[in-house]
This record gives sequence, C-alpha cells and structure tokens, in this order.
Amino acid sequence: MTEQAGDHGTDQPAEDAAGQVAGRLEQVIAAQVRHYRTSAGLSSAELAARTGLSKAMISRVETATTSCSLTTLQRLADGLNVPVTALFRGADTDRDATFTKSGQGSLTVRSGTQHGHEYRVLGTLKGRPDAIEPTLVTLTDASDVFPLFQHPGTEFIYMLAGKMVYGHGSYEYAMEPGDSLLLDGEGPHGPLELLDLPIRFLAVSAK
Repeated sequence: MTEQAGDHGTDQPAEDAAGQVAGRLEQVIAAQVRHYRTSAGLSSAELAARTGLSKAMISRVETATTSCSLTTLQRLADGLNVPVTALFRGADTDRDATFTKSGQGSLTVRSGTQHGHEYRVLGTLKGRPDAIEPTLVTLTDASDVFPLFQHPGTEFIYMLAGKMVYGHGSYEYAMEPGDSLLLDGEGPHGPLELLDLPIRFLAVSAK
C-alpha cells in the first residue's frame, strides 16, 4: 500500500540544491524508526503496510534522505505503536549531569563546620538555580552548638547512620537510620541533640 497523494507535497528530500547532507533531526528520526521497527520484528514492507506509506518512503526515512511531514510522523508512530515524541528521542541538546564517586563531593563551609559538622555537596546542575541540592551531612563531635537553618523551598532528610533529635519550628523528631523528614525550609531547622555518633544523613533541598 502506498502513501496517500496528500503526503507527496510535504515530504521533501532533506538535501538541498547545494547537496547538503541530511540534518541532525532527520538522522535522529531515521535511527529511531529503524530501532523501533527492528525491535518489533517488522520488515520495511510490513511497516509500509501498517502505515500506508510506500516501502521506498520507509527506506528514505530510515536513511535520513527525507524530511517527514507531521502526518508521516504520526503514521510511523502509530505503525510502530509508540508516541510521536519517541521518534525525536535524542534530538535534544546535551543535558547536564553530575556523577560523584563515593567519598567525594564538594566540602562547603557552613555555620556548623567549626563544630565538627561536615557538609559535602554531592552535585549541582549548571545554570539551574531551581535544581535540587543533595548534601551529605556528617556530625562527628558532641557539640553543644547546633546551628539552625532557614531557606526558601523544601528539604528532605534521610538518616543513614547514628541517632539524633532534629528540630523544625516548634517540633522535634527523634531520627535513626531509615527515618526521613520532609520539611518547609522557611521554618528554622537543624539538629537539636546528638544521641549516637557519628551521625550521617542526606539532606536534599529544592527551591
């Protein structure tokens, strides 16, 4: 079964008169169509039959020598039983990621640092002021000084080792490994009593 006549006016060769190679978008679509077709165990002829496109058209799509119309993309997605957006996967610009090895991370100085409190930021995303900030907090000294923090957004705390009493506003929470606490960062919060050292917990803040 061949493609309908209406498609011929919208699916144009990707190479222009100067002989430029197919653009990145066509290459991404070509790779995704080929991937989903072979994963489904379909031949080009079978996909053509499913979509109402010609086998030659399928070949042009998979070799990135044509720019698909929205109608053609929808037919391909329906024939492959995937959302249209799946055919564009990989077309986005590179996304930022941060990998931190065990025991590493950026040590930061905060009001509790001089009292045996270690704050190790595990990663940040460049240019994303709204991104979360995971921090590994280690308390090693039975200090009588417990700085409280206040900041916009929310914070999630997950206990990894030791025991402590953690305060948020007028409330106190006895925390041990496996316990977690989600709080509004605007309320003053921080450790109130260190019960079993060393104490380690993950604090994830988000604006």
